[in-house]
Amino acid sequence: MRTHVALLRGINVGGRNKLAMADLRQVLSDLGHTEVATYIQSGNALFAAADPSVDGEHLAVGLETAIAGRLGLRPRAVVISRDRLRQVVAGNPYADEADPKAVHAVFLREGPTADGISAVAAAVDRARAKGSRERAEVVGGTLYLWTPDGLGRSVLAVELNRVGERSTPMSTGTARNWATVEALMERLDG
Repeated sequence: MRTHVALLRGINVGGRNKLAMADLRQVLSDLGHTEVATYIQSGNALFAAADPSVDGEHLAVGLETAIAGRLGLRPRAVVISRDRLRQVVAGNPYADEADPKAVHAVFLREGPTADGISAVAAAVDRARAKGSRERAEVVGGTLYLWTPDGLGRSVLAVELNRVGERSTPMSTGTARNWATVEALMERLDG
């Protein structure tokens, strides 16, 4: 039974950091993980951890090291357990949104600090001052975004990226739209 999902940041975006999903599957298999599968080309991998007692941080570091050593790429990874993903799904403050591409979960590598949460609130305020109706909320270790006009045109995303540039926890996270989050949960439970 698959126990974890690995989410890689910034691969196969705009022709940069190209990583074939077959290579990602092979790296995970070579690390001793089983039941390895990938979902779409944006760096989502599901697997049964070789040692389920190892935490997500150690699994992520091991994956990053293996990718760098074997493929010469240095993407950041966030690895979460099935139970953690289930918590993310249950904690969605925008669950009533009909369009799953209007909601994003930003999976944070490190839990948000009080300063990080304040920085998110300030980014929301700056976006609203520019006329944005977008929202963001930190629940547990996840930043949820509601971007009804799309993430690509999001004023809030620009403001949050500025937050990330100041080395807050957002700089270590990776975002997935809600359709992807639900698909990953389905595949972990399936």
